[in-house]
Amino acid sequence: MRVTRAIWAATLAVAAFCSAAAESQASALPTAYRVIANPRNPTGNVDSKFLSDAFLKKITRWPNGELILPVDLNADSPVRRKFTEAILRRSVPAVRSYWQQLIFSGRDVPPPELDSDSVVVQYVLKHAGAVGYVAASADLTAVKLIAVK
Repeated sequence: MRVTRAIWAATLAVAAFCSAAAESQASALPTAYRVIANPRNPTGNVDSKFLSDAFLKKITRWPNGELILPVDLNADSPVRRKFTEAILRRSVPAVRSYWQQLIFSGRDVPPPELDSDSVVVQYVLKHAGAVGYVAASADLTAVKLIAVK
């Protein structure tokens, strides 16, 4: 009985240590992001609810009537995780589940997932209604920054 308790105590201690180490490592990752749009987009700021609805395709048009074309980073990106948790108020797996339900019911498809900040910037520059997010350290000279309220 004592051996079992000692094993459980050791297991819990290791789990707590691993959890603290993972949290520390995750906080060291670059997680800041910037929301970007095509330079021709007249919108300069949006509230987080509008942005969330745009990325979940609950709304499909900018205030000027232009079609919204959201674009995501790949699911493994720490920038995507931060954006998804802050703006969509969900985890990346929860958002994937949301899209699986919509795909299965034939109602919609998720935004494209691109592999890097530079590819997201290229996509946004190519499509007038595009909106995306990239790491704060990305080259943002050609795109329009969107302020999120």
